[in-house]
Amino acid sequence: MSPGLRSALLGGLLLCLPVLAVGLIVGHGAGIATQRTLTLFLVNLIAVLGLGLFSGNSGILSFGHVSFIGLGAYISGLLTMPLATKAATLPHLPAFLAGTEIGLLPALLVTIVLVALIAALVGIPISRMTGAAAVIATLGLLLIVHGVLIGATDFTRGANAFIGVPRKTDLTIALALAVPALLLARLYRDSVPGSQLRASREDELAARSIGIDVARRRRGAWVISAAFAGVSGGLLGHFLGAFSPSKFYFDDTLALLTMLIVGGMSTVSGALAGTVVVTLTIELLRRLESGVTLFGHQMPEIFGLTQAGLCLLILAVMYWRPIGLIGRLEVDQWLSLGRGRGRERPAAAGSDFRVEPEGTLSVAGVTKDFAGLRALDGVGLELRPGEIVGLIGPNGSGKTTLLNTISGALFPSAGTITIDGVDATRLPAHAIARAGVARTWQNIRLFAGLSVIENVEFSAMVHWPRLDQARIRALAQALLAEIGLSAHAARPAGTLDYGAQRRLEIARALALKPRYLLLDEPAAGMNPTESSALLADLARLREHHGIGLIVIDHDLALIMRLCDRIIVLDRGRVIAEGPPAAIQRDPAVIEAYIGRKHRPPADVPRAITPQPA
Repeated sequence: MSPGLRSALLGGLLLCLPVLAVGLIVGHGAGIATQRTLTLFLVNLIAVLGLGLFSGNSGILSFGHVSFIGLGAYISGLLTMPLATKAATLPHLPAFLAGTEIGLLPALLVTIVLVALIAALVGIPISRMTGAAAVIATLGLLLIVHGVLIGATDFTRGANAFIGVPRKTDLTIALALAVPALLLARLYRDSVPGSQLRASREDELAARSIGIDVARRRRGAWVISAAFAGVSGGLLGHFLGAFSPSKFYFDDTLALLTMLIVGGMSTVSGALAGTVVVTLTIELLRRLESGVTLFGHQMPEIFGLTQAGLCLLILAVMYWRPIGLIGRLEVDQWLSLGRGRGRERPAAAGSDFRVEPEGTLSVAGVTKDFAGLRALDGVGLELRPGEIVGLIGPNGSGKTTLLNTISGALFPSAGTITIDGVDATRLPAHAIARAGVARTWQNIRLFAGLSVIENVEFSAMVHWPRLDQARIRALAQALLAEIGLSAHAARPAGTLDYGAQRRLEIARALALKPRYLLLDEPAAGMNPTESSALLADLARLREHHGIGLIVIDHDLALIMRLCDRIIVLDRGRVIAEGPPAAIQRDPAVIEAYIGRKHRPPADVPRAITPQPA
């Protein structure tokens, strides 16, 4: 087992111990009412863990997981309900269901399979959506399933109570399933799929640019989390004995989301803490809601107090601690079980790779239209390993758009892109990255909430999926050493200064072992000293690894000193190509820069002027 998963296993066990201890104490010494409260807490915990497994790792808030809980309750209830009860309450069931009666655990296994299949089907479109569209889609799922449960009267009795489900969920069964659920959720978070999904939560475009198939990772998490919800629903149905579709609607959705948000969406520890806090809050508010005697006076019933209290709790947490009570780190990380990450001495040989010199990145006749605006018009270029090509031009000339089409962030409207003879014109960004083309961005795109070394490790995992964690870490340390960031390995990437963040982007791209590296304004925002250091770093990368580089930058002095060839774009077209000396004398290039007010570098004719970033 890798060190990362070993740490996650220890962290999961650390979370399981107090749950087990409380369960054993309550099971042997508490009354029935307390046992039932703890049982319901454990059932809800499984649901929150499932919700957190998807929403916490992907960053997409889901309103649809309560629908999976409802499906789990109905499916398992149909399978365990006594035959006589089925005949009396559900007379129109198909024969295979009317004659089936199995135990709770086999029913839960069937429920897991069926709910996972349903989730896999609906997850195909949802996993491809982002932001508000994905959230609204999960809300639509909740509404659709609620309507189906009401409409399928032969199976669910419609809006009437679904009665006769045997009450088989007790504290022992709930505890036996909640503990492994905690452990599995914690292990998933630090697994390769979980880590890659967390990277996409930080920045989806950056995740795709290092080769992560974001839709696939979301879909996997969606299915696994739905299975958790299905188990929770099955346990809940056999805890209540009777329920209706209204149980699996907005009230329970609010409660589960509150549990997740209050504790902290991004950690399993937060899911546990939030479930504890909200369960205790609900118990208190429900007692107040039904009226209590206070200082000898009977207080009136307050309808809706529970829902109002949960809303206020969410608002309070979002105002005072938006990242939740636990924050972004697991409890085991707070207790230093995971603080050793990234502090070993760098292994210099870890990044000692050199690409083969054969092959070419070729762009031929590429055109890109945006709603009537032609950003690129028949652009062509070639890049070979070991070559540095500069891409310059006035602001808005199409430089970044060209890099976006090469890297798969955009598809060209016409033309072809080939990588070492293989057509890559319609490949998505993650496939382009795996084919050997890495990139950085004009606006820095790091996984800001992750550590410096994790940014590089997650990238390395994509190129070397079978490499053990120790060697992945050694590679990441070596790349950080090469780029001068070893001392900052354990820091959150978002806390680095601007220049260091630029260098980290390059290190993360190098972790893919690319043959071609596209750099979009790597010196933007740097002072002259930092720009000179960057120039030396890029030259050294070419010499050390033999990779080909395309560099966009408005620092023409840097471009002229660094590049073997320069390509000039103007209004989406290539107007010049050649060595730096020829480009400086080219009349078309000089004309493209006429009228610019910025003072040119000393080694560039005054007619060729750097453009604003």
